[in-house]
Amino acid sequence: MTEGLQLRHHSADEAQEMLDQLVDLYLEVYAGCGEFYSEERYRRQLDLHMQRAGWELVAASVGGGLVGYIYGFPLPPQTRWWEGIHEPVPPGFIDEDGTRTFALSELLVHASWRRQGIARALHDDLIGNRAEQRATLLARPGNIAAQAAYHSWGWHKITTLQPNWEEAPSFDVLGRALQGHMD
Repeated sequence: MTEGLQLRHHSADEAQEMLDQLVDLYLEVYAGCGEFYSEERYRRQLDLHMQRAGWELVAASVGGGLVGYIYGFPLPPQTRWWEGIHEPVPPGFIDEDGTRTFALSELLVHASWRRQGIARALHDDLIGNRAEQRATLLARPGNIAAQAAYHSWGWHKITTLQPNWEEAPSFDVLGRALQGHMD
């Protein structure tokens, strides 16, 4: 683990104070990945996600500087998260009640701080004590490093999803049971 690493939980209100830092790190991580990863789209995404009940961010800093973060939220009953999901999925898979599924939306670590256990620390800190039965995330199929990490952390591919957002790529839908719940 990185010496001096500090993890801190933030509510949406607290995260507003560091919004520009969050966006800047996002833009660094996704530089050159296409129009979908634009500042304007990400600011809209963050704004919408931060309004979700139960939204939570864990920020990683070293020496006071932001080196990574993760955030997510419980999926509400009328979620649009599953729009564009490819069939088949198990019966009832996309049914939500506000307490069933935690959606991990972003996990970012600055390139110069990767491969030091920061992503795993962020991941475990955010989802380690969740009350939901399961967690889900969307991962780019071509991001081999992320896919390998998620697999080693207990995630498995369920299907694919093509969001109906402008310029959105297709994603793998990954899932895993949360602590105290069986797959």
